Amino acid sequence: MAKSEIKIVELSFQFALKIVELSSTLDSLNKKTISNQILKSGTSIGANIHESQHSESRSDFIHKLKIAAKEANETEFWLRLIFEGKMIPKDDLLLDHLNHIQRILSIMISKSKDQS
Repeated sequence: MAKSEIKIVELSFQFALKIVELSSTLDSLNKKTISNQILKSGTSIGANIHESQHSESRSDFIHKLKIAAKEANETEFWLRLIFEGKMIPKDDLLLDHLNHIQRILSIMISKSKDQS
């Protein structure tokens, strides 16, 4: 497993933990629909990255990373909605964490395609 793969697995896991916490906060504010959406997409990023580490082929690996990238884009939408909708105060660290994951995913997908 490459160093970037180990890093993205841990980064996405830590991000998922923060999303679970955010979802709980939203639940307590009676924002259950938004809470469920952010919980699903935000934790799916890490789940797909983790699953990619046990892929059956290079194309399967790329496919799982692309799903993680799509989930990251959806999570970005929900975070923007939550913060700009003033449901909770904006968390720039959480957004930076997500953007970092998105950049690494983009690089990994690109490099994996080049090796195919």
